[in-house]
Amino acid sequence: MKIDVTGQNIEITTAIRQYAAEKLERIQRHLDQPLDAHMVLRVEKERHHAEAKIPVNGSTLFADATSEDMYAAIDALADKLDRQALRYKDKNNDHHPREARKSEIHNQ
Repeated sequence: MKIDVTGQNIEITTAIRQYAAEKLERIQRHLDQPLDAHMVLRVEKERHHAEAKIPVNGSTLFADATSEDMYAAIDALADKLDRQALRYKDKNNDHHPREARKSEIHNQ
């Protein structure tokens, strides 16, 4: 998993980079392919804003979160992306495999 972390009005420390990578690795377990994530972290006055884009098979998972703490914003962002990844996986999972349908047709 490749994670590109960019900061606007904030210096991205190795601790923040590692924390973001650790949180986004939860999403990798739901999807079958290696991910290339792009995360933008920024500070606006007292609000910390985190957003991320993850391209997945022709579509894009996107989420953003705002909090008073950068780590809390990253946590909220990871939770949103986790829910989106589960929804994407469930939507693209074939609940009725073709082989099973073919065998049912031949049995009749």
